[in-house]
Amino acid sequence: MAHALADPWTQGFVQRAFLELALLGIVGSALGCWVLFYELSYGAESLAHSLFPGLVLAALAGIPLVLGAAGGVLVAAAAIAVFGRTPEIGRDTAIAVVITTLFGLGVLLALVPASPPGLNELLFGDLLGVSGTDLAIATGLSVIVLTSLVLLHRQLLAVGFDRANAVAFGARPVLVDLALLGLLAAAIVIGVQGLGNLLVLAVLVGPAATARVVARRLLPMMCLAAVIAIACGAGGLYLSYYAETAGGASVAGITLAVYLGVRLGAAGQASVARRFLANSRKRARSSSPGPSGGSLA
Repeated sequence: MAHALADPWTQGFVQRAFLELALLGIVGSALGCWVLFYELSYGAESLAHSLFPGLVLAALAGIPLVLGAAGGVLVAAAAIAVFGRTPEIGRDTAIAVVITTLFGLGVLLALVPASPPGLNELLFGDLLGVSGTDLAIATGLSVIVLTSLVLLHRQLLAVGFDRANAVAFGARPVLVDLALLGLLAAAIVIGVQGLGNLLVLAVLVGPAATARVVARRLLPMMCLAAVIAIACGAGGLYLSYYAETAGGASVAGITLAVYLGVRLGAAGQASVARRFLANSRKRARSSSPGPSGGSLA
């Protein structure tokens, strides 16, 4: 048993994959809670799709994929933030138009004759192929994202709780929105090499959504999300190692299973609590004495 638990960690590619997941989990635990708080889950998913043309261009040009991903996702983040401010368009419509256009552009680029083989890895990543250079870039971006979140904490709170009056507290909603989308773009770039642009949001948003089921305060939610993300990463690597499944898909599947388990458990607990409360009230009504009948002299 001990050998089965320890054997995967003797492999260098598993160690690098876990470090990549740990970095993404720590960043995602903090950023994912803000994504949920700002109701940007759909926008985050769309941003991940939008970097596809940047990945394809990077593959065609022979430059690091992380540079292409950064360019594509930053363009999408800026376009969503700008066009989403237009009342006639709205955030959801802006997201749909921008992301559909960019993803379609990426598909067209991928179909040109000069496209290299193996472009499916751009969609699903290659978690077990993460290199030392990828880890160095991910570490640098993680430090930038976490430091920025600490510096922007007050402004994020002000805009999130009262957007209309946030200016009175020194916060500018447009700049905060741009900053949050930019940090989200950086976090997506951290994980795209290992998880691809289709699975990276599972680690960014899934643990935060799970933690939100049981935690109500922001800081405990972030800490719990980090623990969940790292545990799901380790579980996914075990599954991939012994079941010979894709690493990124295994991590995403474990994350989804944990979320569903916690969600169903919380729903069941709430149902039991409601039944107990209803039975208690029923017993209290049945045991209470009826109105006393007496005559006034």
